Amino acid sequence: MKIAVVGATGMVGSVMLEVLAEQQFPFTELLLVASENSVGKQLTFQGKEYAVIGLQTAVDAAPDIAIFSAGGETSLEWAPRFAEKGTVVIDNSSAWRMDPTKKLIVPEINGQLLTKQDLIIANPNCSTIQLVMVLAPLHQKYGVKRVVVSTYQSITGTGVKAVQQLENERAGITGDMAYNYPIDKNCIPQCDSFLDNGYTKEEMKLTNETKKILDPRINVTATAVRVPVVGGHSEAVNISFENDFDLQEVRQLLAQTPGLTIQDNLAQFEYPMPRMAQGKDDVFVGRIRRDESQANTINLWIVADNLRKGAATNAVQIAKLVSALSA
Repeated sequence: MKIAVVGATGMVGSVMLEVLAEQQFPFTELLLVASENSVGKQLTFQGKEYAVIGLQTAVDAAPDIAIFSAGGETSLEWAPRFAEKGTVVIDNSSAWRMDPTKKLIVPEINGQLLTKQDLIIANPNCSTIQLVMVLAPLHQKYGVKRVVVSTYQSITGTGVKAVQQLENERAGITGDMAYNYPIDKNCIPQCDSFLDNGYTKEEMKLTNETKKILDPRINVTATAVRVPVVGGHSEAVNISFENDFDLQEVRQLLAQTPGLTIQDNLAQFEYPMPRMAQGKDDVFVGRIRRDESQANTINLWIVADNLRKGAATNAVQIAKLVSALSA
């Protein structure tokens, strides 16, 4: 098993390597790939030094699996070149997610859809992954009709430049700005660029990807907000069902779902928070309560480390499924 990590020098790429090590992913050769600016740079993985290589060199090496976290333009150009060599590409950008010929995979939900013929596989948006992880078992049981989601998204979703901006602001240093405004002591109601309908790309990803993964009949509306947090993304979610539910049954159902952890003990002030989710692979859910304003509706709070389950961990889980298919 020869595996390539494309975008290995980036924020998600470095977490990808951590997850590969933690999960003891079996490989015989590891290729660390990045842009031409990083070629030749030395990276250490599990005590061994690796020289970063370029994309064409990686394609020529014909790895079995290539995990991409290098942006949409890179994926659109290079994923097909890897696929032509028989490499299975797992792409973390938005490039292929809504392509009807490509599968959008969260292993716990629809991993069984993968076949040996899938050479380009899309990893969903980080906010979508944690949302559908909770929606999936509830939809199966009660039938989700409508979802209203407001996100509180970590600056790590923007990348290293955003983290540096926050650190600079807290240190009183003037530097490069990842956002149009200061992020420290602030909330910016814009994640990604605005579209003609007044929503951002991030908000429409939540809408469209949820429909593709779960059910096109589910209505989703979203507001995505960037907050000065490093640990992970949080979501306030209001869900309307076809059928009524019992709150205790909802808690049991979510507690039994692989990859979910319930944190919902109000007497002990226990609820999910990004500083506690950071570095963990599970999706955390709490503040589970009935919406008393209308029938068959629930409110809950979802938190996950956007760099792990929202990106790297989900991609490595897909890679494991691909590896099992080829075994």
